[in-house]
Amino acid sequence: MNKSYIDPVYLDYAQKYLGRFMPINRDELLDLLQYCQLRAFDKRKIIVHEGEVDNYLNLVVKGLIRKYLPVRKDEVILQLATEGHVVQSEISFLTRSPSMVVLQTLEPTILVSLTYDKMEEALDKFPKGERLGRMILQGMFIKKDENRYNRLLKSTRERFFEYIEHHPHMLQRVPQKYLASYLQIKPETFSRLKALMSKQTK
Repeated sequence: MNKSYIDPVYLDYAQKYLGRFMPINRDELLDLLQYCQLRAFDKRKIIVHEGEVDNYLNLVVKGLIRKYLPVRKDEVILQLATEGHVVQSEISFLTRSPSMVVLQTLEPTILVSLTYDKMEEALDKFPKGERLGRMILQGMFIKKDENRYNRLLKSTRERFFEYIEHHPHMLQRVPQKYLASYLQIKPETFSRLKALMSKQTK
């Protein structure tokens, strides 16, 4: 990415995301973004196939991506990544092995992406790179465990209403069957809870 002109929207998303882990000023951010590239995809585009080595760490700056695991004839959704979220096939990216998951856009999507080689270069040359990279990875694993515990400890009803309370826009952006899969709720139960929610809001 040429830092002579980068859309301020992309800068804001990137600075907000990285700021979760450590302070980073605008000049440092611009230096880091020189290692990245912008990638644009149409709706319903598969950007990582099962069995393909994922070579990108991605920050969503516009759009929506689902990450799912093909299981026999079904698909189990592991992540719904919207603006400001990082998405990738983590194991594939970090170990350079074939991906077990698929990444697909659900909307026209723009990503700020960092290849594996550029990540290694940035970690080596960017002053805060090594510490920042370590903290990002720690944050990703903590978030994954929090989601796992949440699904184990909370009831179906609690998971549904808590998610909708914090992500109301997702009902308009994501097909219901995908939301049900992500929340590990049976489609018929999801429909019943959605109808109940509609009655409560009237």
